[in-house]
Amino acid sequence: MTRIVAAGHVDHGKSTIIARLLHDTGSLPDGKVDELQRASASRGVPFEWSFALDALQSERDQAVTVETTQMLLHLPQRDVLLIDAPGHREFLRNMVTGASSADAAMIVVDAAQGVAEQTLRHALFLQLLGITQAIVVVNKMDLAGYAREPFEAIRHEMAERLRSLNVRAGAFVPAVGRDGDNLLTRSSKMSWYDGKTVAEALAELRAPVPQKSAELRVMVQGVLRRGQSRTIVGRVASGVLKEGLDVSLWPSGRTAKIARIERWPDRGGDATVRAGAPVAFAIDEPYYVERGDIVSGTSGGPALVSRLRVRLLWLAGYALRPGQHLRLKVGTRTAHVELLSIERAIDVQTLRERPEGEAAHGDVIDATFRSREVIAVDDFATSPALGRFILLDGTDIVGGGTIQPETIVERTPANVVAVDHLLDRDSRAWRNGHRGAVVWLTGLPASGKSTIAMSVERRLFENGYQVYVLDGDNMRSGLCSDLTFSHSDRSENIRRVAEVAALFADAGFIVIAAFISPYRKDRDDARRAAGERFYEVHVAADVATCERRDPKGHYRKARAGEILNFSGVSDVYEEPEAPELTLDTAAQPLEESVATLLRFVEDTLAISARHGAPA
Repeated sequence: MTRIVAAGHVDHGKSTIIARLLHDTGSLPDGKVDELQRASASRGVPFEWSFALDALQSERDQAVTVETTQMLLHLPQRDVLLIDAPGHREFLRNMVTGASSADAAMIVVDAAQGVAEQTLRHALFLQLLGITQAIVVVNKMDLAGYAREPFEAIRHEMAERLRSLNVRAGAFVPAVGRDGDNLLTRSSKMSWYDGKTVAEALAELRAPVPQKSAELRVMVQGVLRRGQSRTIVGRVASGVLKEGLDVSLWPSGRTAKIARIERWPDRGGDATVRAGAPVAFAIDEPYYVERGDIVSGTSGGPALVSRLRVRLLWLAGYALRPGQHLRLKVGTRTAHVELLSIERAIDVQTLRERPEGEAAHGDVIDATFRSREVIAVDDFATSPALGRFILLDGTDIVGGGTIQPETIVERTPANVVAVDHLLDRDSRAWRNGHRGAVVWLTGLPASGKSTIAMSVERRLFENGYQVYVLDGDNMRSGLCSDLTFSHSDRSENIRRVAEVAALFADAGFIVIAAFISPYRKDRDDARRAAGERFYEVHVAADVATCERRDPKGHYRKARAGEILNFSGVSDVYEEPEAPELTLDTAAQPLEESVATLLRFVEDTLAISARHGAPA
């Protein structure tokens, strides 16, 4: 099914056209229009067709679309999915979100106002997000006296602009959305027009077929666990998935076979899932699979990159500069990235290039990013699902764009292949009598992390556990001795520690990591590295309590300005939002905290038969 986003300047009538089309084609729920007419009368406001789409109360009050709305349109020829995207410049993030999953666009222009600045900006955004086909609806022709000349002037201007962006315009249609002129049937008021109606033009828009449509791409959204069985859930972005198929898992590069495809109810026969459909399946190997992984055929897999060039639209209110750390989301994978360079930034207001290395809100940017981890991507022509991305700062969308063939500048070498151990986790766990895990202690300086970690390590060792403590000071004297205490280096310190801890846990050890780790996103990355074996423990103590202890004199030095970026004094500490365990060391004695953590570890990680064998 073709997904079509409606775009254009605010108040040019996008929502009105969509709602009127939905009504005229019988696509609205029964009684919806009557309900809205009554609601409008009770509120003392004129009825607007756009009310059928505007889901937020604030939108009805302001007559402005804020969120994207998606609705199925039953055209006489076939069904399409319409996405109503905000036109107001303050809601560009939502407009980009709506367009990021679209196959084509309907651009709406007010016949009386003409081509607005925001209309041109939206056309540029659509091209930037990989949308190469569109129709243009010249709306509110009644305000232009139903005359041909204003329509032709807008058609000529938009045709030239879309041609310069390599966006193919399938049709230009004069219309009056409020009255339904030229939406579903031709209007007698514009007898000079003999082209397609809006419905006919929409029906001719088709979802682009990837150049390598036969190549399988499944985006993993999660894993469901029921006892010892695991079911992988996701969506087939391209190709065909079926039982018995040999597949590759990325970015690990491991191969497996599709053991079964879940169906409810199971009617037997050949289990096959095609592009665009959700899927739940199991593989015949006990590999660790997580959200963000990609499943492909054993040949023609995605590119594995840690450095890539992109073209993006920058939406944040602050300037973009090299060295900034963001998160890049491709498919269902979110990776931590650093901006290495800005090759070019164009001010969309003036269409002029900015000085080298600078970029501001609304700029179109060619840039190079480096990812902390290897990520699987495709160019947009190969796989739109893995060729588009969005940029996040925390949870805020700050940009989006496309990946093109020439932008992939660094691939993981083909001769680097993940090593499959002959021992699996279950075998190590039964030999040790416990599962491997990362127990991550986070808290302010002097909250008691290291003291608790060392005491628990000793008691677990005495009880026969394979256990080891990774401590901030010890790691800083060796593996991370080259790092400073800047924001970026503190994040890199935690990244290195997290990868080492995950390897220890994979070897069957219980790793107790005692680190301030002040930033949530860094701890989230550590959790990702260890997966289901990660347990976050908040060693909670307020700044006043920690400062009274101050065994190393660090708080005194931080207050005197001798230590910069000190958590709790001159830098933030972001407390865990949902830790597996909290130890309140300001309120309870040390021994009680040690005993609590010891019980937690043993209850969580010990297995029932300490010297048995795997089943």
